[in-house]
Amino acid sequence: MSKTNKNFALEVIKEIHNDLNTQNSAEKLSLVIKIIAQKAGAFSSDIFIKADDVTLEHIVGTEEKTLPAVRIKEGVVGKSGADNRTSFVKTKEYFKIATPLKRWNKPIGVLLAAYKNPHEYDETEAEAFETICMFLSELISSEEMSAYIKKLIKSRGIVAKDRLKGTIINSGFGLGNVVVHHRRKAVTEVFAKDKDTELKKLEDAREKMNSDLEAKLNREDMQSGEHIEILDAYRMIANDKGWYNRITNHINSGLTAEAAVEQAYSEMWTRLSGATDSYLKERLHDLRDIADRLRLYLSGEDCNAEKGDFSDIVIVASSMGPADLMDYDYKKIRALIIEECTPTMHVAIVAKALNVPVISGIEGLFKDIKDGVYMAVDGAQGAVYINPSKEIVRKISAKIEEKKQELEQIQKLKNLKSKTKDNERVNLYINIGMDFDFDYIKSTNCDGVGLYRTEIPFMSAEKMPDIEKQVACYKKLFDAADGKRVVFRSLDVGSDKLLPYWNSIEEENPAIGWRSIRITLDRRAILRKQMRAFIRAAAGKELNVMFPMISNLDEFLEAKETFMFAYEREEREGGQMPEKVRLGMMIEVPSVVFQLREILKYCDFISVGTNDLYQFFFACDRGNPRLNGRYDVLSAPFLNLMKKIIKEANAANVQCSVCGEMASHPLDAMALIGLGFRNLSVSSASYGKVKAMIRSLSAKGVEDYLNNILSSSRRTLRPQLKCYADDHAIEIY
Repeated sequence: MSKTNKNFALEVIKEIHNDLNTQNSAEKLSLVIKIIAQKAGAFSSDIFIKADDVTLEHIVGTEEKTLPAVRIKEGVVGKSGADNRTSFVKTKEYFKIATPLKRWNKPIGVLLAAYKNPHEYDETEAEAFETICMFLSELISSEEMSAYIKKLIKSRGIVAKDRLKGTIINSGFGLGNVVVHHRRKAVTEVFAKDKDTELKKLEDAREKMNSDLEAKLNREDMQSGEHIEILDAYRMIANDKGWYNRITNHINSGLTAEAAVEQAYSEMWTRLSGATDSYLKERLHDLRDIADRLRLYLSGEDCNAEKGDFSDIVIVASSMGPADLMDYDYKKIRALIIEECTPTMHVAIVAKALNVPVISGIEGLFKDIKDGVYMAVDGAQGAVYINPSKEIVRKISAKIEEKKQELEQIQKLKNLKSKTKDNERVNLYINIGMDFDFDYIKSTNCDGVGLYRTEIPFMSAEKMPDIEKQVACYKKLFDAADGKRVVFRSLDVGSDKLLPYWNSIEEENPAIGWRSIRITLDRRAILRKQMRAFIRAAAGKELNVMFPMISNLDEFLEAKETFMFAYEREEREGGQMPEKVRLGMMIEVPSVVFQLREILKYCDFISVGTNDLYQFFFACDRGNPRLNGRYDVLSAPFLNLMKKIIKEANAANVQCSVCGEMASHPLDAMALIGLGFRNLSVSSASYGKVKAMIRSLSAKGVEDYLNNILSSSRRTLRPQLKCYADDHAIEIY
């Protein structure tokens, strides 16, 4: 298509206006899509509409056949629908451009146009499609057209009534037949006829239960990870003499063994149910599980019996404990749907160790579902599909395969350095927050922890953690890191991160209000205690601490002074001190970029938090859906800001890393490497993708290409960078 024909939007709109008056809705859509393809010179054109939170359904196309539905974030259409911005993909045969349809700046669908290569794309064409999509969005949102589309979707059965939404506990994907997990049975006989018989029955059941538990807990696949501590604690409760003494006493007082177990548990529940300590709450869950299990053994039921004659199972439960999960053949478990569960519950942690996705919070499912029903589980969206369509099964199957390939890639790359093709070393760290993230340090073989979010343990605690609890938590991380570098971020709360035991303060603009270092400098005792905990936990090791949300040099010097006050106190008290201390700061507030040269004189390292930096740079609330996709980290202004940061850091010989989301997206990370960044800290889920990207590129090649386009006035350089990656076989997926 020639350059002169690319400003085709007005021609399209004019012709549509002239020809639509006598058409019904189906004919209108068919005519519209043909006019768009013809005037744009496209080989084909299609419209996809958002059917629900996770699916874009094909409504009309020039080829007059229904295309498969597309998942949000999947392919060029799904990406455009998710990001609410234009996306491109280039193959050997085609160049495809997907432009979002928006209503009140909220995504409602996508217009896809495909061209046969070679095709020259420029910004004029993108603007033309955006103009057409504005008109198209109004047409589709009209009362008549909206009713037609809803009727069309309903007639196809696209949005199944049997799609249920829950809370994601462990992410992942699964397909299988339902096995309903039934546990508790009412005690039918309360009073014993012969206490000696009941005592013998208890002893036999206890011996059998503990023997089976030992076999389960000693399984080879259960021998590493955080769940080991949980299973050890579970084993201790199951063997607790005090617990069994209480049961025995109730039998001696005339109760049956089953009734005695229930009575002993009820007494314990009465004593502990009001506890606010999360540790005691979890122990109460374990005790409930063990009591139920012991009663099953007393009734003569076999906990190890085959659970359904299916090769792939999805367990649906009201509640369950870690040993319950291990009653099942773990090789068959594809997902766990549990009515009541949190990420810290022990069954969730054991499920994570087994790579089982977990979804909770779907009320009534346990009561209504039957054994054998086929189910698809999307643990990325928290969606459960009952008797899913072939299309849903195909998509979930593809995701399962993709996840498998990701894990294989991590294993394949695990022992390889994150080095570019031209031999540039890029240190690749991971960001973590929860205890169960610690396992990723070993499984990814990363270079260390580039960001430990210390606020996460504070947010999950019932009350402010004292120094001892903080020390125990930080020591656990040091142990998991096994000598690798760990960077602790000081307490970063406020805005969207609230502590349950603090009274929240109403603010007009919390994102730029009293938060982060501003809180801890005002409440200096909290910061001092955390610094002391860092120092104690790092005894004999290197300690790296960085302070967030620093706006000027004075704030950093105040934070540094607070650390030194804590350090000198610990030193006076005679404790073992860290072998080395490095203090740094996060670059999140644009003001510090313009005083960076002076600040770097006092810093041992810096780390760029691109999430907040992007937000403040563009004056854009990243949580506002109306602004989604309007601004891009891959715009020339933002990339030039990042270039200034790394240039200043390199000149001062101060280590500089990126720990924001930008580092976790392969294409964005490619740009960072081209700018000169050699230290990236990413999410554990993105580690394999980013490492594969690093090993497939030439750092010098990306740098040269970026330097040629950084003066561009375009809204984003994303399409150009994507084309560069495709042309140079850089692994971006």
